[in-house]
Order: sequence, then C-alpha cells, then structure tokens
Amino acid sequence: MKVRYRVLTGLFLLSTITYLDRVCMNVVSKYVKTDLQLDNEQFGWILGSFSLAYALFEIPTGALGDKIGPRRVLTRVVLWWSGFTALTGTAFNFLYLLVVRFLFGIGEAGAYPNASIVIARWFPAVEVGRAQSAIWAAGRLGGSLTPLVVIPLVHAVGWRWAFAVLGVLGVIWAVSWYSWFRDEPSEKAGISDEEVKKIEAERSSKPTDHRIPWTTIIRNPDLWALMLMCHLFFYGSYFFTNWSSVYFQEGRGMTEDQTKNFISLSYFLGAIGCLVGGVLSDALTKRYGLKIGRRAVGIGGLGLSSLFFLLAGLTTDNQTAGYLLAMCVLSKDLALPVAFAVCVDIGQRNSGTVAGSMNFAGQLGGFFITILFGTIVKQTNNFNYPLFMIAGCLLVSALLWLRIDPTKRVAIK
Repeated sequence: MKVRYRVLTGLFLLSTITYLDRVCMNVVSKYVKTDLQLDNEQFGWILGSFSLAYALFEIPTGALGDKIGPRRVLTRVVLWWSGFTALTGTAFNFLYLLVVRFLFGIGEAGAYPNASIVIARWFPAVEVGRAQSAIWAAGRLGGSLTPLVVIPLVHAVGWRWAFAVLGVLGVIWAVSWYSWFRDEPSEKAGISDEEVKKIEAERSSKPTDHRIPWTTIIRNPDLWALMLMCHLFFYGSYFFTNWSSVYFQEGRGMTEDQTKNFISLSYFLGAIGCLVGGVLSDALTKRYGLKIGRRAVGIGGLGLSSLFFLLAGLTTDNQTAGYLLAMCVLSKDLALPVAFAVCVDIGQRNSGTVAGSMNFAGQLGGFFITILFGTIVKQTNNFNYPLFMIAGCLLVSALLWLRIDPTKRVAIK
C-alpha cells in the first residue's frame, strides 16, 4: 500500500472517532436531560456551547496547522477533546456541563482543517476530492456506529462511563499518530522516491506560500460566498448531530430502538453520499473542468436535501419522515467533501486557514440552529417548524454554489 493511503487510513480513523464523540451526546440526550433535569432549551445551550467554541477556535487552529504542521496540532487537538469527552461523564449540573462541552468544542476545533492540510501536502491534486470523501465518509460511519455502540454501553455501565470509554479511544489514536506520521512526505521513513516525486510534482500545496493575512479573508468575496454556503449548510448537518434523537422520540413519539435505527441509517447513507460526492466531483472535474465538477455536486446535493427536509416536515407518517430525513443526509453529504476540496483548490499551501475559515462559518450555523431548535420547540411545541427553516437555508446554500469559483486562488498579499 502506498504510504499516502496509510496516512489516509489514519485520518479515516480520526474522523470516525470525532463523530463517535460528537454524536454521543445526541444519542444519550434523554438520559442526560433526565439525570440533570434539563429542558430542551437548556439542552440546546449545552449542545450549542460546543458549536460556539468550535467556531471561535477553528480559524486559529487551522492557521496554526499551516504554520507548525498538522502532526503536532492534530495530536494536541485529539488529546484535548478526548480529555473533555471523558470529563463530560462527571457532569452534575447545567453550568458544569455547559463549561465542559465548551472546552470540548475548543479541543475539536481544527481537526478537519488540519486533515485538509495533510491532504494538501500528501496527495496529488487529482486525488483531493476522493481523499476528502473518504474522511467525511468516515465521520458518517462514526455517526452511524454511535447509537449501535453507545446505547448498549449505556445500558451496561451508564451514560457517564460511556464518555470515559470514548475518551480512551482518542488518546490511543493521538499517541499512534504522533509516533508514526510526518508533516512532509519526504520526511517519512519507508516512502519510495517515486511516490515522493509524484506527490510533490502534482499536489495542490506548494511550499512557497506561508500564510494568509486576515485581511485576505475579510476582503475576499469568493471566500465569503464559501463561508456563507457552509454556514447555511450546517443548519442541516447539526440537526442530525444534535437534535435528531429528540426529534424522533419527543417530536414523533418513536421508541429508542426506532430512533437508533433511523440515526444509524441516516449516517450510513451520509457515508455513501460523501464517497459518491467526492468521486463524482473528481470525475466531472476531469471531464468538464474544476468549476463544473465542484459546482454541479454542490448544487444538486444541497438542492435535493432542501426538498427532502421540506417533505419530512410536511408528512404525518413517522416512518416516511424517518426515511426522508435519512435521504436528506445522503443528498446533502454529496456536497460535504466537495466543499473541503474547494478549500484545497483555492487555498493550496494555506488550505488549513481556508478550511478553518469556512468551517468557522459552518460551526456558527451549527450554533444558531442548535439554539433555535430548542427555543422554537419550547415556544411552539412544534418539532416540524425548524425543519421548514432548515429547508430554506439549504436551498440558499445550494444557490450560493453559483458564486463559488474553485479555479480562483486566494491571493496572497
């Protein structure tokens, strides 16, 4: 196996663990809310504290990876968040859990931007879309596995110890990564000269660039379009990350087993969407050019997801709603690896900063929908109103792809 594919395997495991830790709170929500006596509005702030912290530290952590390399940054990121994953199980009231989940969000910030740095440095440009699709498919696999793994674990040892077990997994990954990975292909023992030459000749990352000044981000309208697209995109993503369990059980009256099955199905289809989206984008790029290759998948995936969200909110049949929402994940996740591939396309050596900027905007969207969902449900006692809002956000997100041009590099000034 080529060394770069072993690197991708490490990132695949990273992404899987990321979503195991992230989706766990959604899966155990009813136990946490009951134990700590939280209502949906309070729980929304618990969930939102993670998204806010993630957003605030996304750009700095991505930029740090551009500066000192993803080996050290990813090791720090995973050790930090694994510690606060474990500490989640020690929560005894609302305020304590709010602080712990905020600190957990600080830890996870920068994971995917730094994964993009690894891809930019280790993969030829023609493999970027596929590499991104594998990473995001792994995240969806982690989300799919979470209810299957965590619910039996909760029944066996309780929700508190479930978080401790997940924390240990992250520590094992971090130690292994730091010991084995190197920031540049040429620094890695055992890699062939042929593979190094191929990567360095064809990769999108060039060592002449160093960083992107913050004024470049502020003044670049193309980057703002990418950030706004991701912001609205994540309204849909964070419904599934944070609220799907509550929606199915409290909003639709489903059992825990039914909820578990629909969450697993949603993330499993999301993994397929990520894989198909990246491969399809690369294939279209090869045939029609980068602009059409990226835009077609982004517009099609998010447009279909908008429609499925609308239909799920309108239907009165619970099973139909569950399957429609699963299709939402499949379709919207076609666009996910493409969005991060665009960060590499336009950011090149600075892909960590560009991806951090985009994901910063996305995480703010995750924060807003997380708070808004709990507030709207508490005020209206209607669990479908937020779905209509998400459908509108995804439609606008799809249309913004008409403004995103992956052929225009972010200018260094």
